[in-house]
Amino acid sequence: MPLVIDLVHRFSPVSTRDQERDQMARRRVLILGAAGRDFHNFNCVFRNNPDYEVVAFTATQIPDIAGRRYPAELAGELYPEGIPIVSEDRLPGIIPEQQIDECVFAYSDVKHNYVMQRAAMVNGVGADFRLLNHISTMIESRKPVISVCAVRTGCGKSQVSRHIADRLRKAGRRVVAIRHPMPYGDLAKQKVQRFATLDDLTKHRCTIEEMEEYEPHIMAGGVIYAGVDYEAILREAEKEADVILWDGGNNDMPFYTPSLHIVVADPFRVGDELTYYPGFDNLVMADIVIIGKQSTADQGQIAQLRATIKQYNSMATIVDDLSPVTVDDPESIRGKRVLVIEDGPTTTHGGVRIGAGTVAARNAGAIIIDPLPFLQGSLLETFRKYPKIGNLLPAMGYGGEQVADLQMTIMAMVEAGAIDAMVIGTPIDLERIIGTPIDCVRVTYSFEEREHLLMKLIEEHLEKESC
Repeated sequence: MPLVIDLVHRFSPVSTRDQERDQMARRRVLILGAAGRDFHNFNCVFRNNPDYEVVAFTATQIPDIAGRRYPAELAGELYPEGIPIVSEDRLPGIIPEQQIDECVFAYSDVKHNYVMQRAAMVNGVGADFRLLNHISTMIESRKPVISVCAVRTGCGKSQVSRHIADRLRKAGRRVVAIRHPMPYGDLAKQKVQRFATLDDLTKHRCTIEEMEEYEPHIMAGGVIYAGVDYEAILREAEKEADVILWDGGNNDMPFYTPSLHIVVADPFRVGDELTYYPGFDNLVMADIVIIGKQSTADQGQIAQLRATIKQYNSMATIVDDLSPVTVDDPESIRGKRVLVIEDGPTTTHGGVRIGAGTVAARNAGAIIIDPLPFLQGSLLETFRKYPKIGNLLPAMGYGGEQVADLQMTIMAMVEAGAIDAMVIGTPIDLERIIGTPIDCVRVTYSFEEREHLLMKLIEEHLEKESC
């Protein structure tokens, strides 16, 4: 049986000759993704769309995604066997092999030239290359939506989201946060996830990366949703919310049409706001741009970033955030040899070299010890893939193996007598997850404005929405 007919039988419930001929006329699509935006784009544009046949997803950035399937329960009636997920490494070969007509790029926080290299690779083997616009992939909400996104991973949007949620709750509004997807487990079971207690993190078998985003909302008394099917998620969240807070991931665009679009920019990476996809999209779409980390950034960097924002989005209001670093017990690490642990995605593909933990250690006069000689298991591959991580340890925990490798790396440093303490710069209580054989301090960024402008703008906007 010819390959194209065989795939029709595999992916379509129809069986008559005429229906098979119709299926063969559908444009054959490959979605390039990283277990998040790719599934959302499929759900919004391709699911139940008879004009297209999505042959496969590709996977990159996130480990252990390739080899799975997007399940039939989520894929819709056109895909009774689901949709395979393959490694993006197979991209040049799979296009001619599977007679792909177009490839849809659907992941974030990558350089513009990286995107165009993929476009050239796809075009070079005879397929179209496509970027879906934000309008076609944003879902309308029945409630006001405040979106918090960024121009890069690690700009500080998490503390902005938490600040907004806290202030709105104190003002008597029911706020429900919805987080950008991190579906690393059973996709069918992760269709709609609601987190209101720490037990919910265990119930949904969350990774460290997921807990870093969900736990702070829970500890502040909030509710946060996530999952795979973002229309179903939204409809559930609307039942208990006056305001939806979109808590974006990476530098991706919102999945919902925002009433107010807030974008965070990083003065430590001036220029990245113009050269990363889709961070620049966020910048030009923004109603409010927050320049974060101003308590530690150079004034020249801040001024340059401010000029860029005004050049490319003169209508946006700029808010200054000092992003002060809070340390549990700075004296306990003063002058000591320390291991600094920072947020995983921020320090890997986000490229951040100076996180909250590093700032706190330097301020305390601590000696930061390089973990490189002590790395165990999968962390060796992480440092090989991201050689500019520097002398800190990313809190990698996409699965049990990575968590174990993180624990073993810490123990290797302890047993060698290389460190006196740990400085934990992730947003979660990492001690609860991995244990701490030596003293450690927790470090966090918080939101602090130079002027009390942000919440005034938000409240004014919500008042207009209610009229």
